Amino acid sequence: MPTTTTVPENYRNAVIAHIMIDGAAAAIDFYAEAFGAEELIRIDGPDGRVVHAEVSVKGSTIMLGDAEGLLFSAPTAVGGTTVGLHVYVDDVDALAQRAVAAGAELLQPPTDQFHGDRTAVLRDPFGHIWVFLTHLEDLTPDEIAGRARELFRP
Repeated sequence: MPTTTTVPENYRNAVIAHIMIDGAAAAIDFYAEAFGAEELIRIDGPDGRVVHAEVSVKGSTIMLGDAEGLLFSAPTAVGGTTVGLHVYVDDVDALAQRAVAAGAELLQPPTDQFHGDRTAVLRDPFGHIWVFLTHLEDLTPDEIAGRARELFRP
């Protein structure tokens, strides 16, 4: 039986999200505590706002900064977000527990999914939705579609 990796190769070095936040400095601290993020770069403006920062969450780089208002708004300013940030991790259960202890809201507890991943969904205190996954099994697109049909059959 082939070995299954916890982070599929095709999800490494993917598109880099750039999220806007009200309180980016506090968000950087939260992401470090909740998700084990590492600050890579930070540029503060003269007014103390974060102009641009980058953090690494489990090897995935996320760009962030304080919301400007003209071009970008924080999810908390617009009543929610239409984007979910997906990150594959080695142990989704441990990550979810750590994040909740740091103040994240658990929207979906770690659950084995039809697509072969164990998944947890959290909302951070700044309004962003995070989907953390641990890959459990390699499936073909046809196998995933078949499982979905079975699961969502009326």
